[in-house]
Amino acid sequence: MSAVTLALVGAGLRGQAYARHAIATGAGTVVALAEPDRHRRETVAAEFGVDPARVYESWTDLAAEPRLADAAIVATQDRMHRDPAVRLADLGYHLLLEKPMAPTEEDAAAIAAAAERNNVMVAVCHVMRYTAYTRMLKGLVDSGRIGKLVSVQHLEPVGWWHFAHSFVRGNWRNSAESGPLLLTKCCHDIDWLVHLFGSIPARVTSFGSLSHFKPSEKPAGAADRCLDCPVEPTCPYSAKRLYLSAQADPDQHFWPLGAVTPTFTEESVLAALRTGPYGRCVYTSDNDVVDHQVVNMEFADGATCSFTVTAFTPMEYRRTRLFGTHGYLDGDGQTVRWLDFRTGREETFDAAAHGGPSAADGHGGGDEALTDAFTAAVASGDPGLLTSDAAHSLATHRVVWAAEQARLSSSIVRLNPDGSIA
Repeated sequence: MSAVTLALVGAGLRGQAYARHAIATGAGTVVALAEPDRHRRETVAAEFGVDPARVYESWTDLAAEPRLADAAIVATQDRMHRDPAVRLADLGYHLLLEKPMAPTEEDAAAIAAAAERNNVMVAVCHVMRYTAYTRMLKGLVDSGRIGKLVSVQHLEPVGWWHFAHSFVRGNWRNSAESGPLLLTKCCHDIDWLVHLFGSIPARVTSFGSLSHFKPSEKPAGAADRCLDCPVEPTCPYSAKRLYLSAQADPDQHFWPLGAVTPTFTEESVLAALRTGPYGRCVYTSDNDVVDHQVVNMEFADGATCSFTVTAFTPMEYRRTRLFGTHGYLDGDGQTVRWLDFRTGREETFDAAAHGGPSAADGHGGGDEALTDAFTAAVASGDPGLLTSDAAHSLATHRVVWAAEQARLSSSIVRLNPDGSIA
């Protein structure tokens, strides 16, 4: 089977990761690239060996050409998804579309409609669906090991420093510029929970707020930048500590340090912290997204689900407990403990035994497995190799928007089976 040709639209960290894996496996090759940042554009084009005639500053320049590849990886900033995705779908590209699908229901629906009218595959990067751990856990549920699924508890432990990096100082800090936390971080989780239950919830409600990363919580005497701050040595959110530690560790250069500076010397890191957004005090940034939130869902058969996302944890795998009429499952992102109520038998299952990428890799191997599934689907013309399509991703995104509406209005929101508000 020949390699799938790819156009990379947005050569940031996520786009690079998908493209790099496709190239490494021989499943794909990048033949065109669009990226507005000159340094990144030139560096990534050189790494992937893209013909200079097919390297563009803007996606609009790439899309002005006849179709140049079998598929496109659309990994622009969240609010720049709709236009390139719709235009490229109209040109006949299959799409690997970074999550979230789009910041609004209108934009996401436009992408889904473009996919349908052009009969192209759109795989939104819900990478959690594709991990060996998910396949194992869903297999245990679907096989009836715990009887009927009655309720689920699910925790997304963002991690204190990760939250400060991405959601206080970083690109996803402000809902007007990117979207609410539940969309930008947790559309993964809502989609995954719907995948486990096999249906859209009938009712949803939510609570959450920005409790800590705000001016009222700023320590006495703290400065507006970490490099000037007398409190910095004892602050859990010290940018100086985080990014100089990352500078000393090559494994952290791509992420998180790659978001801060394109060069990884101590001098360049300190210069970025002196003037750039990642050196700001977490208590005086322009962030407004919540730092903790709970979402409660009820399904048509009466099953319930509670989901918690919080900044105030280590950065770890998600934790999930599943309660059934005949048994119990307790998962930590790598292993699942099963208890059978009928016999008292206990057993622990390990995702490593189910094959696939290492759980130490991107999102528990999900980045790699999704890329493999997408390139295989495009190469074979078989959309069945993907676990969801644009319409299904639209439906699970609608659950996110409904939950956020419920949070803002202190209400219970009722949903139709396609995720639209009833």
